[in-house]
Amino acid sequence: MTTSNFVCGLDASLAVIGGKWKPLILFHLAYEARRYGDLRRAIGNVSDKMLIQQLKELEADGIVARHDFKEIPPRVEYSLTSFGQTLAEALKPLCAWGTEHMSAVEKLMSRREPFGSKKIA
Repeated sequence: MTTSNFVCGLDASLAVIGGKWKPLILFHLAYEARRYGDLRRAIGNVSDKMLIQQLKELEADGIVARHDFKEIPPRVEYSLTSFGQTLAEALKPLCAWGTEHMSAVEKLMSRREPFGSKKIA
């Protein structure tokens, strides 16, 4: 009998997409393959180190495929595998919720105190 290390399906999903950048990577690769520089510009404030790390993890998990064209200058393209496409489809309702409630979430975020700024009396 096989036992799972996961408590529920959400736990398993978060094991694959956990972190700030992985869902954004999936979003930007959901409709087309992208070169590294294009992906970095699309995502925004991610560092090269973090983006490379996240892409390597997604590749190791079978979510993202890396295609090296073996050209000079180097050309590498990232795309979702068929398994990755199923995950991107699962994230679409979450994206739709975020789009629908974006202004409310912005208000909530503006009311939050910056982490660690609470003064202890």
